Order: sequence, then structure tokens, then C-alpha cells
Amino acid sequence: MPYATTDGGVKLSYQVRGDGPALVLLQGQANDHRWWDPVRDDFAAGHLTVTLDWRGTGDSDKPDEPYTTRGFAADVVAVLDALGIGRAHVYGTSMGGRVAQWLAADHPGRVGALVLGCSSPGGAHGVERSNEVRRSLAQPDRAAAERALLELMYTPAWLAAHPGPHHTTGDPGMPAHARRRHLAASAGHDAWDALPAIAAPTLVVHGTDDVFNPAANAPLLAGRIPGAELRLIEGARHAYFEEFREIASPMVLEFLAAQPV
Repeated sequence: MPYATTDGGVKLSYQVRGDGPALVLLQGQANDHRWWDPVRDDFAAGHLTVTLDWRGTGDSDKPDEPYTTRGFAADVVAVLDALGIGRAHVYGTSMGGRVAQWLAADHPGRVGALVLGCSSPGGAHGVERSNEVRRSLAQPDRAAAERALLELMYTPAWLAAHPGPHHTTGDPGMPAHARRRHLAASAGHDAWDALPAIAAPTLVVHGTDDVFNPAANAPLLAGRIPGAELRLIEGARHAYFEEFREIASPMVLEFLAAQPV
């Protein structure tokens, strides 16, 4: 199992598959690299795909200290350095999209093209999920809360045909402190002031029926990043990239093919 080590001594597990221009795939909050398993082959067919387990997840270290989306971006740079990759395309979804915003803003020389999926600018300008959604996830009945999360990720029809297991609802091996740290990192994200400085060609993708991270965030991002393109996938919820794979993967690949690394 290969690891990169940050300046602070945190070991980060990473995974590489495929061949071609480098493409970093960044998953959502409290999830490890398996988030990408259902669709990774779509990208590895023409790219050297790089994933990592966020600190706190998978085989990476799990220090009990503050995590931030900006710090996660620095972790991605540590992985790229370990691989000797100077520049890569970056596709971040959910919290991974928040991390990708900082990656492009803080490390512009490392990012070719940028894809932000089901993400948000955060802070006072971001559109938060409703109290109804929050209550559904905080139910004392654990099974009911887990079902509510699945139905925020996928449509009921898709869930009926795909009973799982699902790799988008959190790494079950995470310690409680790491879950709290991930939640705080995502909740504390605010890249609004940095977004206009992003120079990478950017595609913003979102499902129209996403209420977990409301679809209203997509035009905010696209309007704030110079020259960004906005594409909405009709009927898709938060895990649009998996359920609507036949639309989403070609859309992203077409965008990346038009951009130099």
C-alpha cells in the first residue's frame, strides 16, 4: 500500500489506476477512495487516475486534530509530490469539490482543468440544506437515518434496483473523532473570496434534485469562477455521478479532453 507523508508527518494512503493524463478524483466527506469504485473505470480508461483516503478515513492516519478543506487540499499536493506529478486535472465531488476549490486557488500551477460536482462555495454565500433534511439525518433510529441518507444520494427507483452495498454513505471504519473532524471541516468551508482567482478551466456539475447539497449552489459557483461552465443533470440527486453515470462520465470526459493538462 503506497503512502505519502505530509510535512506534519501524517501518512496518506493513495491509489493509482490507468494510464494517460493525470486525473485526481476527490470524494465526499467521511468517505474513502471507494466512493469512486463504481465509475473509476470510466476515467482510468484514458487517464492516470489518482485517489487518496482522506486523513481520518481508509488506510490513512487518523489524527485527532482540526481538519479543514484547505488542509485537505495540501494533503492532495503531498500525494502528487509523492507520485512526481507536477500538474493534473482535478474532479472533486461533494466535500471533494470544496477541497478542489482550494486546490485550484492555492496551488494554481498544479491544476489543469477543474470539475466541481455537487459542491458549494460554503460560508455565508452557500445554500444550506433544509432543517427537514437535517432532521431526517438526525433521527434516533439509526436504520431510518441511514435510509434517509441513501434517499438523498439516489432516487428510490434506482435504490430498488441497486440494493448495495453503497460506498457513498461514509467509511464504516472511521473513528468517532474523525467523523466529527470531517463534519467540522466541511461545515467550516468558505472559499467565496478565493473563487474569482481560480484560473483553471472549470466545469460545475449538479443534479437538479439534489437537496443534500442544494442545487442552488451550482450557479453560485459557476457565476463566481471566471469562465466556468454549468451543467445540470435533470432528476439527479447527490450521487449523480453513479446513478446517472451514462450522462455524467461522458460529460466530464468531454470537458477534460478539450483542456490541456
